[in-house]
Amino acid sequence: MAEEKRVPPHRRMLIWLVLQWILQVIFGIWLRYRARHEERLPAQGGGVLVSNHQSFLDPLLIGLPLSRPISFMARDSLFRIPLLGPFLRYTYVIPISRRSASSTSFRAAIENIENGNLVGIFPEGTRSEDGEVQRFKPGFLALLKRTDAAIYPIGIAGAYQALPRGAWFLHPRAVRVVYGEPIPAATVKDYCARGAEKDLLALTQERVIACQREAAVWLDPELQD
Repeated sequence: MAEEKRVPPHRRMLIWLVLQWILQVIFGIWLRYRARHEERLPAQGGGVLVSNHQSFLDPLLIGLPLSRPISFMARDSLFRIPLLGPFLRYTYVIPISRRSASSTSFRAAIENIENGNLVGIFPEGTRSEDGEVQRFKPGFLALLKRTDAAIYPIGIAGAYQALPRGAWFLHPRAVRVVYGEPIPAATVKDYCARGAEKDLLALTQERVIACQREAAVWLDPELQD
């Protein structure tokens, strides 16, 4: 049996392109979806997108305004769901176990980055229980130590209210996404070379929290200090 292909093309697949057009209309009306600073993402080349995790909508919300595909890492149990599993595989989502990060998953992610693609990660490991950014798990740092990639922080606000845990229907709540200033690859490499992975983890979480805060204030200016 041929090995499953993991590296996505450098352009959007037809199925995602059509879905993107549809969701831009639906989310634009139902969620009043807005995003800013997406120009901070690279036009080409690999990178690691790191975001807070508020709902199942998050990968769609992050990819919605972009002209590049993203290969997200998602828990392997989702691949066992009928219809959803084949769709995830077709759109190059990388399965990863919550119990232990498999070498296969990390090899796939590293191969994506080295081939000039974007990999998306939610370091909280699961959806937030209250909409706030939870403590980051350090597993994704293994990718950064083995690649020459920048970190692109992203913050999402409103998705928790639009599709909270246990909800079966999408609530009409406004959603905002903010793409933050990247942490350059040279900076990432310097942290790793000095054995300062904990500091890099803290910096990454700080940047994501800042993006999420900006998105929340964009939704509700009264939250501004």
